Amino acid sequence: QVQLVESGGGLVQPGGSLRLSCAASGSIFPINAMGWYRQAPGKERELVATGPTGGSTNYADSVKGRFTISRDTAKNTVYLQMNSLKTEDTALYYCNARIVGLGVERSYWGQGTQVTVSS
Repeated sequence: QVQLVESGGGLVQPGGSLRLSCAASGSIFPINAMGWYRQAPGKERELVATGPTGGSTNYADSVKGRFTISRDTAKNTVYLQMNSLKTEDTALYYCNARIVGLGVERSYWGQGTQVTVSS
């Protein structure tokens, strides 16, 4: 059973920083891709960042230049460094992993970690 465990959320003032971590375990197949998504109250879940995969990363326009995604493939862990946080970054942040096994790609989600940006 694949499990994704996020950590690092919390309460921070505008302009502050947080670093999220997500560790994946339980997969017998290599993890093809990992990323971060978020969902604010009353809104749909949206992509924040994915990668690096093949050296490339993908960011939502709203976080470009402020957030950085990185990955430790040996530890099956993905990180999200969030700087210059804004109140509109407040959301539940979810880790995602896509795993291809026996020709089928499956998507897995963590339980979410809350990020609140408020003065």
